[in-house]
Amino acid sequence: MALRKILTEPNVILRRKSIAVKKVDKDLQKLMNDMLETMYAAPGIGLAAIQIGVPKRIIILDIASKNEPKNPMYFINPEIIEKSTNSSTYEEGCLSVPGQFAEIDRPDSCHIKYLDYYGQVKELKAEGILATCIQHEMDHLEGILFIDYLSKLKKSMILKKLSKQKKQEQLDRVVI
Repeated sequence: MALRKILTEPNVILRRKSIAVKKVDKDLQKLMNDMLETMYAAPGIGLAAIQIGVPKRIIILDIASKNEPKNPMYFINPEIIEKSTNSSTYEEGCLSVPGQFAEIDRPDSCHIKYLDYYGQVKELKAEGILATCIQHEMDHLEGILFIDYLSKLKKSMILKKLSKQKKQEQLDRVVI
């Protein structure tokens, strides 16, 4: 397994739509293992392949709390079959939008169809934080970030902060 670099906004790659996976093989499983290691190291609870620059329809999650055993979940080519008409609000953050958080309304449950780590067709009815995380990560597959749900003003303030952070990181780099 290897740690991958997580892309941060602003970055045009994050705005690309991801393409469907044709087959699940050892290379794809290695990619998912790398994604999991990268997510845990960040630390985060979800990661889409596009966030590490791979435009494939893959997301991984692990919403287990710190005192619970790890419970990684893999979703290849996930599709929402049905969403609840009821919504819930969670404070969301994102590894690609570091240090920024906002309350976002999403359907409080969803029913999805996907391929698992081994390429088997599965379905899952998710609710609560799991449903929120699935929808957040699936948005990445469409080139959507949680900040896109915010008002123009809030979004622009966050983007300015992120641009400043990126410029400072570039200035802080030592070149030999």
